[in-house]
Amino acid sequence: MTLLQSLVPAFGRVTRVPSGQGSQSSEPRVKPVFNLREDDNAFEAIVQLPGVAKEGLEITSEEGEIRIVGRRAWNPPSDWTTLYRETSRSPFELTLSHGNEIDPAKISAELKNGLLYLTLPKAEAAKPRKIVVS
Repeated sequence: MTLLQSLVPAFGRVTRVPSGQGSQSSEPRVKPVFNLREDDNAFEAIVQLPGVAKEGLEITSEEGEIRIVGRRAWNPPSDWTTLYRETSRSPFELTLSHGNEIDPAKISAELKNGLLYLTLPKAEAAKPRKIVVS
């Protein structure tokens, strides 16, 4: 299994997060759609979080895990009747597991137009290096 494959979580869109495991309740969560790219220096995740503002976004990095939780601020007016809804109102949650190949002190994130751009720089030990033969 490559490092890139180990970062990709198990498939499934709506999940239930058990109480006591990083969540306050067992409400349904939606796993957002995302793309993951790698170059020699970093990984970049682009996560789709439609309707999530900066205030509703929480990104944490703990031992071998990056967790993204996004809550939408907008609720439809009470007198509206939903005929069709393409996305759920449930909060988004995505957990990316990794070894210690990521340097957590250098992680950066930018939220723009419903897309979260997350840059995960590789730790020096994980970067490829040239070995000189003597």
